[in-house]
Order: sequence, then structure tokens, then C-alpha cells
Amino acid sequence: MNKPKMATEKGVPSNSRVLMLLGQLERMNGEAMVKDADMARQITAKILHLIQTQEKSGKEVMSKGSSGMEVILASLENIRDVQTTLNILCILSELLTVGRGRRVGVFVSKGGTGILFQLLITASKEMPPSEELMLQLHSLLAKVGSKDRKFGVKARLSGALNVTVNLMKQNLQNTKLLLPCLQVLRVYSTNSVNAIYLGKNAVVELMFKIVAPYSKKNTSLLKVALDALGALLKSKTNARRAVDGGHVPILLAVYLDWHRNDTRHRHMLIRKGLLVCLRNITNIKLGRKAFIEADGMRVLYNTSTECLPVRTLDPLVNTSSLIMRKCFPKNRLPLPTIKSAFCYQLPHIPAVGPVAQLYSQPPGVDDVVDESDDNEETEADTENDTENEEDEKDHRTANDDIETDLNKLHPKKSPSRPFEELRAYERFFVELSEDFQGYNFECSKSASTTSSSFSSSSASSRSTRPIIVPTAQALSPKHAPVPHSPEECNTTEGQHTQLSPPVPTPPPAPLTPLELDAIHLTKDQDRKEKAYIPSPDGHTTLSSLSRPSSQGQRIEQELAHVLECVALEEEGALNTEERIRGVKQEESPVSATRHIQSPLLLGGIASRRVGGGGSNWGSDCGSEGAEDEGGEGAVLEVPDTALLLPLHDPDLYVEMVEGTHSVPQYAEVAYPDYFGHVAPTFREPLLERVYGVQRSKIFQDIERLIHPNDILDKVVYDLDIPSGPVIEDDGESLRFNSQFESGNLRKAVQIRKYEYDLVLNSDINSNHYHQWFYFEVSGMRVGTTYRLNIINCEKSNSQFNYGMQVLMYSVQEAISGRPRWVRTGADICYYKNHFARSSIAAGGQKGKSYYTMTFSTSFSHKDDVCYFAYHYPYTYSTLKMHLSKLEALRTPQIYLRQDVLCETLGGNSCPLLTITAMPESHSNDHICQFRNRPLIFLSARVHPGETNASWVMKGTLEFLMGTSPLAASLREAYIFKIVPMLNPDGVVNGNHRCSLSGEDLNRQWQSPNPELHPTIFHTKSLLQYLAHIQRAPLVFCDYHGHSRKKNVFMYGCSIKETVWQSNISATSSDLQEDLGYRALPKILSQIAPAFSIASCSFVVERSKESTARVVVWREIGVQRSYTMESTLCGCDQGKYKGLHIGTRELEEMGAHFCVALLRLKRLTGLRNHQHLLDLESDIIGTQTKVVNSCPTTYVMEEDEPSCLEAIDYSAESNDEDAEPEHEHGSEVHEIPDHLDQLSDSETNHRN
Repeated sequence: MNKPKMATEKGVPSNSRVLMLLGQLERMNGEAMVKDADMARQITAKILHLIQTQEKSGKEVMSKGSSGMEVILASLENIRDVQTTLNILCILSELLTVGRGRRVGVFVSKGGTGILFQLLITASKEMPPSEELMLQLHSLLAKVGSKDRKFGVKARLSGALNVTVNLMKQNLQNTKLLLPCLQVLRVYSTNSVNAIYLGKNAVVELMFKIVAPYSKKNTSLLKVALDALGALLKSKTNARRAVDGGHVPILLAVYLDWHRNDTRHRHMLIRKGLLVCLRNITNIKLGRKAFIEADGMRVLYNTSTECLPVRTLDPLVNTSSLIMRKCFPKNRLPLPTIKSAFCYQLPHIPAVGPVAQLYSQPPGVDDVVDESDDNEETEADTENDTENEEDEKDHRTANDDIETDLNKLHPKKSPSRPFEELRAYERFFVELSEDFQGYNFECSKSASTTSSSFSSSSASSRSTRPIIVPTAQALSPKHAPVPHSPEECNTTEGQHTQLSPPVPTPPPAPLTPLELDAIHLTKDQDRKEKAYIPSPDGHTTLSSLSRPSSQGQRIEQELAHVLECVALEEEGALNTEERIRGVKQEESPVSATRHIQSPLLLGGIASRRVGGGGSNWGSDCGSEGAEDEGGEGAVLEVPDTALLLPLHDPDLYVEMVEGTHSVPQYAEVAYPDYFGHVAPTFREPLLERVYGVQRSKIFQDIERLIHPNDILDKVVYDLDIPSGPVIEDDGESLRFNSQFESGNLRKAVQIRKYEYDLVLNSDINSNHYHQWFYFEVSGMRVGTTYRLNIINCEKSNSQFNYGMQVLMYSVQEAISGRPRWVRTGADICYYKNHFARSSIAAGGQKGKSYYTMTFSTSFSHKDDVCYFAYHYPYTYSTLKMHLSKLEALRTPQIYLRQDVLCETLGGNSCPLLTITAMPESHSNDHICQFRNRPLIFLSARVHPGETNASWVMKGTLEFLMGTSPLAASLREAYIFKIVPMLNPDGVVNGNHRCSLSGEDLNRQWQSPNPELHPTIFHTKSLLQYLAHIQRAPLVFCDYHGHSRKKNVFMYGCSIKETVWQSNISATSSDLQEDLGYRALPKILSQIAPAFSIASCSFVVERSKESTARVVVWREIGVQRSYTMESTLCGCDQGKYKGLHIGTRELEEMGAHFCVALLRLKRLTGLRNHQHLLDLESDIIGTQTKVVNSCPTTYVMEEDEPSCLEAIDYSAESNDEDAEPEHEHGSEVHEIPDHLDQLSDSETNHRN
């Protein structure tokens, strides 16, 4: 110590009295202090007086330049006089009470905690020990304990634990001494090893002696005792001791007593402490059982209900809710098996993987709830929302999933397949060798101009004549027979349609379905100018009159609005508001109507809907005179949606459905897919969260256990019933149906009069992936509020917690001229429920909980048929219809070819499109320019539930087929290869994630199996062929949808950024990389209002090594290989901030992507690489910010990081758990409670 300089340090006045006294005390240290105890007593008393009376004295002692704390601690360590010790302890108490945080930190850093413990041990050996000394020591220890991370270890090693416990046992009636002892015990118990040790020493039983019924006395003591007990009960060993000692009923009785008597709510913390004890006890199965046996559910339900009106009691309500949910008996889903209701036999079963595991499971055990108790001595919080989730890795550190093998971060040097195998794919790239010698460029140009008058007369005649198609009153207004005779349907053979000379047609597959480009309807004479004429070579061509450029331009303007006019630089900009006003004028009014007769079935299979399902329109409203099934139905007038949707043709759609193959052999057509969807012109804001909505929903669920007699439990729809899913009733229930393309609803159970539990079907050949839904409802009462609960959701969080609403389509609205999906639903929330599946079904994980997505809705129209969907449906048949209609937009200047890439497992064809511009002439220069255009490869819809990807693709296709100068320039710049739907089977059968193989196709790109994953195998082969002929695409982009993030954004691949985010060392040569991969996302961020560059990531993760993005980057060598993710919810930035995303915005995004490619062409055409330097500065400037704000951005499961917003699954408020930090030592710690959830009030505040 620097004795003589202590009082003259910088910043400390040399004439300070307190420092002079400390100097005297310092000089007395050692034997002098023992000899002259009186002097030491006087000096310490004077110092204490100064600090108590003069605030500046304390500041002088604790100032940075002072060594006063060292002097005080040295004196405390050496003193033997009790009074002097008490004086010093009082000095320390005064000093540490003010400015507690920093001062306590200084005290701990100087070794003060150890000195106090040693003093405690010494004092305990005195007989009897000084009560005043023990009081002061424990008071001081209570102040410093929470700031010393090694406090628990020091206490146990020094023997202080036993001293405190023995002191408590001897002074149970001495509240003055008992209080500081309990305060210290509370800190001791936060260390898991200490908690177990204290439990063995009967401290749990000791604490229950202190817990008492309601009393106005000693409330502070009881609060601290309950805090200490709650900390002890986090140990499962101690929780079992409490259960074995019969303390659960006691705690409930004491809580009920405090609830009844604390009428002014002055002791809420005591009531909360009792609930925390119950919460920790019920973390073990034995505790939950004891809680149920003690009628705890009813006690907490009744008390919570009484607390609801008082908002300040929310912490009690939320904690009670958590306990009740935890103790609600875990049930299996009300299904015979959680495997899909549909069975598809695979050609062979994979040797390993989830499908192999599914097929190897013994029957009847795939969904049994685990019965094993959780008796391990490690904490496994039942309410930890990540313990069983597939995205558990999201809670690790950000770097866990980043690829660190530099060999895997560099493209493969050796080809993966011999060129002889890939030569077969040459037929898909005819344009690379096309010479157009048989094509008359002059004729085609004149034909395009002469056809305009014919096409306009056709359009006008169609808009006024009545179009007779099937529908309406008798059985189901959406079921129509489709013509089968050759006279009614003009079909042709051939694998592709083109304007170029014939190319050899590959042999057809054994079960080739009706080909996309061969399906065309000739409805009546006034449309014959659009007839497709078979050519002698077997290919389908259009008559010269069927290529009207003027009509194509008009259709495009009517439908696309902004899509053809997206601004590039300053070119062609249109005001968005003007376009929206134009749409409003276009939508209203609709004069032309369709007369729809009954039934709208395929192939006359009306018997499929015996009982009417959800679509016996009018049957529930006493309508008389409904005709028999086989007779003509009443005529129903429906608007001709062709006026609003030029690329939608209901009759053509029905025909396309006939050629679609589904596992359940669907024979019905859903109204929304038949009528089409016209994007609403009004804005649809994200739903604002209502305070307490989740809690109220959970309480209604708990009432099922409290009042079981109020539950109807009536099955109204069930795919597992052999006789048919629709169950007849007395007309008092809603009617459901999902037996149509892309439909997904397995079971509907009426719980209460206006509440239904809905169970989704698993993906085929799987026992999970429940997220996509699409179903029909009818038989509703107007103005009545219904609650619908989808009870087997799997993801740990959802955008339904952050403003997203479900989509509803009303047939009555469509008939009135508003055929559209609209956002609907109130009281929406998403939370963990009491249904679970076994560890076997969960792939070895502990029994996995399901989640409920619940919403309330009402209906505006009598006799309506409504549809609900997770997102805007886009079926495989819709794609085929759109592709057929896009053919009609082709002008002679557009090169469009449609190939069948392959046939899927289910017998559906996978279309492959080639789009570019025709060469200007036969000249070598023009032909050479045509062949050597860079390739852009686009794909979409590998995940069936991500329907938004198809809407973005629709926007891209319509832009590419447009007549705007931008579209023409784009076609002249690139050759586009597009696979618009990589997973037709999954889309058709209502899957969310997988194909019929039961596997995620976007995890099969490394080694796709030609039998099980044909679309991936052949798409990858196309890319491998291009790589072999040195024509790898300039850009590869796979369109996806994202369920847990907002905005539109991209994932790319970068060696440099991956290395930056990991701890691996790399040389400068390893990090050499063209920064062009950032150009396209940056362009999109400048021109696309929904795009967010901040959400983009270019890091390569191990878990994504078999995805399209990484494989194409690594194996094909495409630097600009992307996944473009579009939100299923809405935007939180830019022009669309706070709004749901709709089909208009999604299609706009597809068009913006095209415009960005055109700008990319201009950038890459420049020899000046300054923009790349700008990109590097952008990366360096944003990298740290992005990582810090989104710590899990690069740790993704299923392409979806965990939701980056506050989570509110359980409505638990954890404000009571501001407990001391855990020790960081070599000890075995129990896992702490899951404390990162927020109450409704907190979530509201943040949102």
C-alpha cells in the first residue's frame, strides 16, 4: 500500500478529514491495532460518523485515486475487537449502499467477499456468537453476493453455507437475524450445486416452516423466504423433496389464503413468490401429478379469473397460466396415426433418412406420448420453447453452422458426371444451335400487324356473350364435368411448342400425362381464330392470326399494371397511385356474367361428394326445389373474370385439372381456383396485437379440463373415415372440405357451439410438416363469431404472432364481382398447446409439443361458401393454365419454347420454359448474338407451401412475355431457362414441404435420385450440361417463401463473408473473390420497395450444403447463385411498411427482378469495375452492423432463421426472475428456467 501518498492522490483533497483518519488506521494495522483496540475503535467510529453525515466523505473514500477500500479491508482482516469490526462493517454497509453497482464491484475485486466469509467462520466459533456481528455480516453479504460471480463457490468452500443454515435453525423466531440470513441464502441457492447441497441438509423443509398463511406481520421476511425457496426448487432433487413432503397442497392452500385476504393487492410479490415455487415444482412430472391431484388447475384457474380485471395483477395471471399449461395432461392428436392420411408407395425406400425411419417404425407407436419421467439431475424446463424444435440450433452462437472447411468453400475442379450421360440434355438447348433457316422473319412481322383487328373483335364478342359452364344449386356449385370427346377438346402430341424447325421428339414415358402445351379448348366458332393447328411434323404451331401484338399489349396493360412499367434508372416510370386508381376503375362495375350450372365436378364423378360436404350451397337455409344430383341445376350468374384477369380462363382451368394426377384422385375444383383472384386495391395493414388475446385463448383451452361437460367433441370432418370425410349432422355445425387440389385439412372437431379444432394432414410419406392449409367452410350463420384452432402446427414461432392474418375467399363476394382473397381473422395468436408426439415420431428427440394457431372470424353472407388458406393458393393446374395463356401473348419477336423436363413420381409433367428474343434476321451476326446470349436460370416452388414463390414467378414470366421496351431489351440480353414448379406433386397433394418421396427436395441437390427426386435430378443435369459446354448461367435464382421473416431478401454464397463470420484462418489467396455476387441484391434494394438488403446473407452454412443455392455455386461454378425469399407476411420497411404483402406486390417483385437483371447486364457490360470496389466498401460497412443486430442470421433451419422479434408463446411474465447471475466455474449447472418470454403487455409495448 502507498501509505504516505494516500491522502494526496490526484483528485483527492489533501486536507480531507476522512482520509486523514484512514491514514491513521492504516498506520495502526498489524500488532498496533490489537494492542491499542480503543484507539482503533475511536478512529473507526469517527470514520463511520463522517460517512453517515457527509456524503462527500464516502465519495472521497471510493474515488478512483483513493486506496481507502484497501485500508478498510486490511483493517477488517486484522482486527480482533468486536466493536471495531462492527464499526468497519457499518462503514462498508454505508459505502456500498450508495452507488452500489460500481462500489460493490470495487469491493469484490479487492477480495472483500473472501474476507467477509472468513470473518463469518471465525465469528461462528465464538460461544455464543455475537448476534449483532452475525446480523451485520449477513446484511453485507446479501448486498455484495449478487455482484460476485464466484460467490456460491466461495461460500461452499469456506464453510459459510453451514454457518448460515445453522444460524437460521437456531433463530427461526428471531426475525431480525433471520431476514439477512434468508437474503444470503437466496443468493447461495442460485448456484445449482449449492441448491442440491442445501436440500440434502433439510433446508427445503426448513423453508416450508417459514412459509405461512396470510398475515400483516413479517411480510418482508416471507417475501425473501419465498424467493429463496423458489431458487432451491429449481433443482429437481429439491422439487421431489417438496412433493414427497406433501408441500404442493400446502403451497396451493397458502396461495389461496393470500389471494382471498390480500384484497388491496399490497402483497402481490408474496403471491408471485408462491406461484414461482409451484412453477418450479411442476417442472417435474411428479410435481405436475401432485398439482393435478391437489386440484391445482381449478384453484389457479379460479384465482386467475378473479385477477383478470386488475391489470396490475398480470404477473400473477401469466405465471398461473404457465403453470396450468404445463400441467395440462399431454395428449396425442385425435388421429389414428400422425402419418399422412394419404398413402403413396415409393418405387423403393431410401436406406437412411426420415422416410426410412418412418417405414421402419412398428405400427401404432408413431404418436404415443412418452411416459418416462424426467428424473435426471439436469434441468429440462418443460416450457423451454426450443428444447424440441428443429430450429434448436438457432439458440446456439451465430458461428455454429458456418462452413469452416475452405475446400468446401471453393468450387469443385473435377466434373461430377461424364459428358456422355449429359449429352441427352442437349435437346433442351436447341436455341444454342438454332439457325432459323426455315423461318420467314418478314412474314412473321406482317402477320403480327394484320391480326390485331381479328383479335379485338374476338375480345369484344367474348365479353358480351353468355358463357355457359357448369355449376350451382343442386349438389355443389363448383363441380363441372369436363368434356372428353375429341370433338370438344383439340389436343396434339409433342413435347414442345416452338417457332423453330422441328427437333427430334424424345420417346414418351410409359404414363405420360396430358402435355401442357397440348391442352387447348375450342369453345365455339367465334374463337376459332385462336385454334392451335397441328403441323405435319407433329409439333403444335399457331396460325399466323393467333399472334396479335396489339392485343398482347392491351392484355398486359390491363393485368400487369406496374409489372411492365417498373422504372429502370429514369426510364418508363409510372406513378403507383395512378395505376391503383386505374385498377379500381377496371374492377367496378362488372357487367358480363357467366351462367354456372351444377355440378362442378371432373369427369362427371359427382358421387364423390355424397352428403354434400362443405358445399351443399343453400342446403342449410331451407331452400326448396333443389334439383337432383343428375339433373340440371339452377342457373347462377357469376361475373366473367376474364375482364379482370385476362390470363385466367375458368373453363381452361377445369380442363387442366383433369390432366392433373393426385394421390387422393381429387374430383373437385375449388371455387377460388376456378374464379381466379383479383388483387384488392385497398391496403391490408398488419393486424395490431390486442392486449391479452393469447392469454384469453389459453384460458379457454384450460376450461376444457376444468369444465369437461361443456365440450362437445363432435367430429364433423375426417379424412380417415373410409365412408367419406364429410359427416352428416343436424345443420348446427359448420361443414368443412379440402378434397381439391392443394387442399389440406385432415380433421375438424367441434369443441363448443362456435369453436372448432382443425388438424392438418402431414406431407405424404411423412409424419410431420404441418403448416400449409387450404380448406372450405359452409353452413355458417351470419354475424356469428367462430373460433378456429389449427392444433398441430410445428414451428416454434410464427408471423401470426406479429400481425399476419389468414386469407379468406367468399364465393358470394366473387359472384358480386369481387373475386379475391382478403386478409381476415381477429384475436390471432400462435402458442404451444397440450398435444404432443413421441420421441420415436420426433426422430429421437424428447416428446415434441405441437402449437396452436387460432383465429376468430365471422361471415357476412347467408348461404356462403368460404375458403381459408395460409397464403394465396397457386395450384399446379393454375400454372398449366397460365403457361397456356402466356402462349397467346407470344409475338413473332419472342422466342418461347415449352418442354416437358420430366415426369414426377405422381405422373405429372414438370414444365421447362425457354424465353428469349428472336434474332432480327438470318444474318450470321444476328444468329451468333442469339446463340451467345448469357443464360439466366430460374426455378421456384420446390416447397409446396411457399405459394408466394409462384406468384413472384408469375410476375417474372408475364414481364418476360410483355411488349414493353424493357421486356424486349431483357429478352435480347439473355436466354432464360425457367422451371416454374420444381415440386408439382407436393403442390397438387397439399404438402407443405416435401414431394411424394417424403423428403425436402431442396436438401437433395448434392446427390438427387432419378427415381425419387426426378425434377431435381434433371434440373441439376441441365446445369451440369451447361457447365460442361462452358455456358454456365450468369445468374441462378431459386424463388422461395419465408414464414418467419418480413420483406423480400436473398441468400447468396461468398467465401470472404463466410470466413469473416468464422474463426478460421485464411490466406489472401483463399479470399480472392469477385464481389459481383452483391450487385444483384444491391440493385434490387434500390428499385424494389419490398426488398431489404439488411436481411440478406451471403454466408455458406453446413446445414445448407445440399440446397440448390450452395450446390449450384459450388459444383456448377455460378458465382451469382441465390435463394430469393419472399415473406408470407408483410414488410417492416420501405413503401409497404406495416402492410401485408399481396399478389400484386409479389408479381411486382418478379418484374423488379427482371429489371434488376437488365441493369446487371449494363453493369457487367462496363469495363469499369469501380462498382465492385463500392460493393466491397458496402460489405465492410454493413457486415458488423448486420451481424450484431441479427445474431442468428446465419444459423438457419429449413431456410428460416428464428423470428427476430420478441416471442410470446406462453404469455409468461418473468419480471420476478431478476436473479443473481450463475457462477461460472467447473461445476455442473442445472439449466435455468426459460426466461426470455414476454407477457402480452411487453409484446404490445415492443410492437
